[in-house]
Amino acid sequence: MPNRSEDAAVLRDLVKRYLEVCAQPVQAERRRLWRDHNSLRPTRTLFHIRGGNCWDEIPSIHERRVRDDFLRGYEKELQKRLFAASLDDDTIFEPWLTVSAAHRRWGWGFTFQRTHSDEAKGSWKADYPIKEESDIRKLQPPRHEIDEEATAQRVETLRQAVGDLIPVHVDRAPAWRMWTGDLSTELGYLRGIENLMLDMLDRPAWLHELLAFMRDGILRTHEQAEQAGDWSLAEHQNQVMPYARELSDPAPNTHGAKRSELWGYMAAQEYTLISPAMHEEFLLQYQRPILEKFGLTAYGCCEDLTRKIDMLRSIPNLRRIAVTPVADVRKSAEQIGTDYVISWRPNPAQMVCLGFDEALVRKIVRDALDACCGLHMDITLKDVHTVQGQPERLVRWSKLIREMVEP
Repeated sequence: MPNRSEDAAVLRDLVKRYLEVCAQPVQAERRRLWRDHNSLRPTRTLFHIRGGNCWDEIPSIHERRVRDDFLRGYEKELQKRLFAASLDDDTIFEPWLTVSAAHRRWGWGFTFQRTHSDEAKGSWKADYPIKEESDIRKLQPPRHEIDEEATAQRVETLRQAVGDLIPVHVDRAPAWRMWTGDLSTELGYLRGIENLMLDMLDRPAWLHELLAFMRDGILRTHEQAEQAGDWSLAEHQNQVMPYARELSDPAPNTHGAKRSELWGYMAAQEYTLISPAMHEEFLLQYQRPILEKFGLTAYGCCEDLTRKIDMLRSIPNLRRIAVTPVADVRKSAEQIGTDYVISWRPNPAQMVCLGFDEALVRKIVRDALDACCGLHMDITLKDVHTVQGQPERLVRWSKLIREMVEP
């Protein structure tokens, strides 16, 4: 049986080091910059490294000293944060740890079956559960229900270890948000992208029924969580730093927050090859009622939205639009103008995953900076699934970008 006191000693050392990072004066300056930037005030170009599977290639993160599986998750999280802090990007490090509530209900009543590759970290093929039109009747409407006993046990375990050093925030927000709440992702898992495309032509009424069911279910869980006082100011969703002058700053255990005080987020990666008109008809019109409940919203992840900027203007509280590696940066910037924040995501393969070519990085980033000159642009390096065992590439990339964006 794991020795909790030894595990706690390891965590406490990491927490103390992490709190030193949180107390750095630069954190306040970053909050000011992001608050202005997300409120469409002029700032320099900000940049954020989100990482990816490359974390497993970094020795200081891969090293395990905590034996308890639950507490090991926090050891790894703190190791990630400490490494990320060493990169010197514009990430804000918040002085709390988060425990996710135990939800009694997940998903839509189906178990997703996957056939996995024999290769380590290989791909998998999904067996989509909605095969026939009649399968829609098997969907279970979601409900926001928290297992209080299991949640309390999680919280107590972490608080006993480090609660006297750092606040332990309890994330009680609904299970259907971000990827489980943007409709597109779950629809891809339930039905499959090829089937979805055919459904738009072969059975549009049925697809509308399915989307309406999912929209109403997600809205219901959000409303139930709000009525229960389970949203907090730490549950912003925008894929980056959530500070904005229009909204309250993130804070732990501030339960009872309204969605109107928070960032909301959705994407449509499965709709990349769908026309703007069909994207609106078969997705956005169902996403919009969910997004409208939030104070500000961000849209897009890895999909190309170049042809869909005008469509996205129908989201009344939209503030951030993703401009991805496959998007046309210049055409996107021309359409977005100063109306929204441009969240530019360069291709990680060209940045750090397949070698580090400083001249290439400079050219790609300079072209994007020129295309977005005078606009509200930030840079996110994400989906870094490998650095080929050379984590110093991230340090070099961050240093180079800072040289390019700071006056």
